[in-house]
Amino acid sequence: MNKIIINIGRQFGSGGKDVADKIGEKLGIPVYDNELLSKAAQDFGFTEELFRSRDEKKRCLTLSSIFSSSLFGGGSYLTDDSALFSMQAHTIRNIAEKGSAVIVGRAADYILRDMDCCLDVFLTSPLSVRAQRVSERTGMPVEEAADFIEKKEKERESFYNCFTFGNWGVASTYDLCVDTSLLGVDGTAEFIIDFARRIGMI
Repeated sequence: MNKIIINIGRQFGSGGKDVADKIGEKLGIPVYDNELLSKAAQDFGFTEELFRSRDEKKRCLTLSSIFSSSLFGGGSYLTDDSALFSMQAHTIRNIAEKGSAVIVGRAADYILRDMDCCLDVFLTSPLSVRAQRVSERTGMPVEEAADFIEKKEKERESFYNCFTFGNWGVASTYDLCVDTSLLGVDGTAEFIIDFARRIGMI
């Protein structure tokens, strides 16, 4: 199989992690979601809790600090979101350079935009479906789950748009957009794999 990096952007509650795991299982390649946080923490000697506390959130201070020397020079910048994004981006690039993988979120499509082996996918589904899924997983009422989803989506959108200068969730940003409610987790995974085969990526 050719080397392939499948970057999965997703609306909150659309089943992105489940689809990613199924793709990884079917193709026999590693999947990185929260694992990216622990790996970035190990790579740079910080606690995983630091990365988790700012995961896919933004407190965008200065754009120049994304790639600034403050990343390596210490000081207060080491805990600002731009520096954390830069560290995580470094970890994502290292993973992609080593071999095939499925990467969930964290603006991986933008970070790896210069790699020809990337397939950028965005997963969506109606809010009612996502709220039901989140309600079943967390036990919160459906109405509360819908409010929670909207809050998380604003965080993801702000994070992505701040650090990529792009537009999160806009179809033209991705190679493929799929409504997971139409095919389910297994069907969506199979559809993405078949799409990758049809365009000669695997």
